[in-house]
Amino acid sequence: MPPKEEQHMSKRPRRNHAPAFKAKVALEALRGDQTIVELSQRYQVHPNQITEWKKQLLEHAADIFGKDKKTDPSSVIKELHAKIGQLSMENDFLSGALVRIGDTSAKR
Repeated sequence: MPPKEEQHMSKRPRRNHAPAFKAKVALEALRGDQTIVELSQRYQVHPNQITEWKKQLLEHAADIFGKDKKTDPSSVIKELHAKIGQLSMENDFLSGALVRIGDTSAKR
């Protein structure tokens, strides 16, 4: 079997949008003044992402009017520790990858 040719796909880096941005786009999608495709082109976000934000907004809209719930600090701390662990692993992985490809600036 001949070796597979490498396929080079141009991937955009993963973007983390602010909650305010997501809410703005989802609200515009709910208004219906523009189509999802038009909004996706305007904000440079995939149409499926806008649909997902719209769905999340509708699912959690009732929470805004719910009881005043204080967030449990221990659950927030657990989430933050998990995020720190994830970011540390990603950082170590990427540093190792840079070392393997010969970028000496990645060495500590």
